[in-house]
Amino acid sequence: MREEASPEEKNSRRRTISFSSEAPYRRFYGMEILDHGDGAVDLSRLNSVGVVLFNHDVDKVVGRVIRAWVEHNRGMAEIEFDSDEDAEKVFSKVQAGTLKTTSVRYMVDAWEEVKAGATSADGRFQGPCQIARKWTPLEVSIVSVPADASVGVGRDAGTQADLSLWERQVQVNKNKMEVSRT
Repeated sequence: MREEASPEEKNSRRRTISFSSEAPYRRFYGMEILDHGDGAVDLSRLNSVGVVLFNHDVDKVVGRVIRAWVEHNRGMAEIEFDSDEDAEKVFSKVQAGTLKTTSVRYMVDAWEEVKAGATSADGRFQGPCQIARKWTPLEVSIVSVPADASVGVGRDAGTQADLSLWERQVQVNKNKMEVSRT
């Protein structure tokens, strides 16, 4: 993550954020992965009416999405904070570095289920997992507790926070335990 913002960036209400990645996330039904390959993410809604919320609260609109795109298998957005009381409170915490993580609310149109020990159709993911192959982001949020800690404010495609080797091995071990139980 970029630690130091330029003076222009500090004074600007605009920020570049990453809001999604392909990091696996445990759901009640197992591991979920958001595909970011060509054609997987429909960004039309974010690019036309996208808003920035605080903690996914639809009554706490703190800004707008200026533009959204996919870069290096990450959902990216340029956002701008509003200047009302709610937005100012969140923005000051972003500036101070207290709030630096994001999240995305989305709708999935097509899934691929990958069984334990199998590989996804495109060969990129190992099962067991569910892959959102066609999905639409509905909003992005500045959050205090993210599902995917590898995305956030100032976390651009060039500074991905990939899982460490140790974290990946822990996930492999969990997957092996799930396979042995089935």
